Amino acid sequence: MSRILMVTAEATPFAKAGGLADVLGTLPAALVGRGEEVGVVLPRYSSARISSSQRIWNEMPLAVGPHAFVVAIDQVIIHGVRYFFVDCPPLYDRPGLYNEDGVDYPDNHIRFALLNQAALGVARNIFRTDIFHAHDWHAGLLAPYLRANFALDPTFFGAKCVLTIHNLGYQGNFPASTLTELGIDRALFHPEGLEFFGRVSFLKAGIVWSDAVNTVSPNYAREIQTPEYGFGFDGLLRTHAYKLSGILNGVDYREWNPETDRHLVARYSASNLSGKRDSKLALLEELALPIDSRRPLFGIVSRLVRQKGLDLVAAIAQRLAGQDMALAILGSGEPDLEDMFRSIASARPDKFAVRIGYDNAVAHRIEAGADMFLMPSRYEPCGLNQIYSLRYGTVPVVRATGGLDDTVDEETGFKFREFSPDALYAAIGEALTAWQDREAWEARMRRGMVKDFSWEVSAARYQELYRSL
Repeated sequence: MSRILMVTAEATPFAKAGGLADVLGTLPAALVGRGEEVGVVLPRYSSARISSSQRIWNEMPLAVGPHAFVVAIDQVIIHGVRYFFVDCPPLYDRPGLYNEDGVDYPDNHIRFALLNQAALGVARNIFRTDIFHAHDWHAGLLAPYLRANFALDPTFFGAKCVLTIHNLGYQGNFPASTLTELGIDRALFHPEGLEFFGRVSFLKAGIVWSDAVNTVSPNYAREIQTPEYGFGFDGLLRTHAYKLSGILNGVDYREWNPETDRHLVARYSASNLSGKRDSKLALLEELALPIDSRRPLFGIVSRLVRQKGLDLVAAIAQRLAGQDMALAILGSGEPDLEDMFRSIASARPDKFAVRIGYDNAVAHRIEAGADMFLMPSRYEPCGLNQIYSLRYGTVPVVRATGGLDDTVDEETGFKFREFSPDALYAAIGEALTAWQDREAWEARMRRGMVKDFSWEVSAARYQELYRSL
């Protein structure tokens, strides 16, 4: 058994901005279930949903360069996982996690450097750690702090560092002038260290100084070593390829399972699909679309951003309106895409239903009620909705990139490779043709529904990674 301390900016059910939170809300418990002892360190944001907690450390003095802080540590235990909240109101008592009104907080480098220092404080005083597991750029300074600032501290002798990259597009790059503020030795600021085109890069620091680096799917680990997907880090990642791997994210089937889903009007399974038709009819009524079970219904639950390929969907909307199909969209994101989809739905309410925002119950009902699910991402480190869709018998139509390519095959869905409106439209056309053969279609649904992408499988892979260090 190892003592693993994870460091993250977000985790469900406490604070969430994206898929990172889902991973940190489920992977730790899966590891505990496999015999590991796991703690998670994250900020105590003023917006965090914490029903009850125990203060286990009142005053922990910490420093980030010349900045001195005194923090408290609160604890919540869920499914055997010890969540340690760093309470520092000057840095975390704000409306947003990272920004307000789309503008990043100017002291984010201090906010998350402190998180790394707090994790080391927790490891020294509360939770003696064998393996530090850092997640994304927010925890990128943990490894260099550990190696440079605490190299002679016996508390950390033998401790190893793992960095998981959930999305390489977010790197935590800050001006070189922040070096002194961060308490980082200028000797580390060079192209083989944490310098990235004259800036300090938290994520690069984590890649360079961690003992192992992984991404959230095997295919994404390969893709980010190419200029197309590397965001300027491809050369660095090729240099460190010897310690780079990909472990597919799991999903929580306690939450995403049509046999037990409390949000559905009717539950169903691979052996009895009758409830899926009921779910479709209920969804069509809820979204004010024409009630026709024979017309295929596509679903999208996504951030409405170009990374997710929603600009491709907008580009072919007029052609889709000419097909015998309907499309339900739930999400929010870039204002121009939000406005475009509102306009599309307003022009053809018989074909398109658009809900701007996020509603978890509606997301579940789209997964259950849709016949097919669209994910035409420009890049996708892992993706979760295509995995939910497989379990719900909602056939995914995806771009063959990252985790989408790892989880969807020709037996369970439809894939296209070229990132273009025409390629997406052709894949949708292929799916619509296949829809006509109802017996073959239901067989395809059932093949997807029995796939196992649980955290139990992924947690075992993480244990293998930990033991290899």
